[in-house]
Amino acid sequence: MLVAPVVSGPVPAPFLGEVAEGPEGARAWWVTSADGTRLRMGIWPAGPKGTVLLFPGRTEYIEKYGRVAQDLAAAGWGMVAFDWRGQGLADRPRHRRDMGHVVSFDEYRQDVAAFRAALEALEVTGPFMLIGHSMGGAIGLRALHDGLPVGAAAFTGPMWGIQMTPFLKSISGIVLGLAGPLGFGTTFAPSTGPWKAMEFEDNPLTTDREQFDYMSRQIARHPELALGGPSILWVKAALAETRTLMALPAPDVPAVTLHGSGESIVEVSAMKARMDRWPGGRLVEVEGALHEVMMETPVRRRFTLDTILGHFDEHA
Repeated sequence: MLVAPVVSGPVPAPFLGEVAEGPEGARAWWVTSADGTRLRMGIWPAGPKGTVLLFPGRTEYIEKYGRVAQDLAAAGWGMVAFDWRGQGLADRPRHRRDMGHVVSFDEYRQDVAAFRAALEALEVTGPFMLIGHSMGGAIGLRALHDGLPVGAAAFTGPMWGIQMTPFLKSISGIVLGLAGPLGFGTTFAPSTGPWKAMEFEDNPLTTDREQFDYMSRQIARHPELALGGPSILWVKAALAETRTLMALPAPDVPAVTLHGSGESIVEVSAMKARMDRWPGGRLVEVEGALHEVMMETPVRRRFTLDTILGHFDEHA
């Protein structure tokens, strides 16, 4: 059972506007979850059509979506984005701040509950729509089951299944089962480690050099935003959550899911299986794109955003 969020109002927090390149008027707020974890929420002013709740992926942070907020504002939507526990400027794990770590994805459900209370306290206006990217797609799907009040949902590269090499799949059950009892659950998962800068030529995120440089500049200017690999327990929790989500019926919310044809981080087969069982749901492939379909070449990015915005307008 989820614990209700603590009763304390949002407090102004830093917003790194110089790297966000988003609309004017953005503000950030500290929000405290039920277990005392300090989170951060960024708000761009509501538009005439309402507000998009953007659930970022693992390693991400509010300012990464400044350009997306700009596009949404041009289409009449405000936007709210979140720093989940363990990333961005939110509280990090005490044992190692550059490691993604939770024991259960119910911790992210606490974050969503706290953010919902903060939106109400700050009188952020709807109607609301949801965009969930990567890990945020898993958190967002669970939030829909928990009654998140949105008129429609869009998912980009949602983490409803995680790609693994055949070797990792073969040992994952043993490694994850022994992680807790043997005390190495808070070590980096196999094949991951501390954060290090990517080279464009090897990156699995985008084929667009300018968008890649935009993300790289943010980390270079604010290295405190960087995050390395996940812990073994995070991987265990993520696999458990994706199994649970895939077994649940589709929520009664209109949905569209987009993925790049070159996706190499999350499982496209899981997206297909989920959307095949989502009444009225659509699965759209963005030809030539990688994982970050909202941060791709101008043509692919425009196609992605037009698909999402058309879906929202249809169900506004």
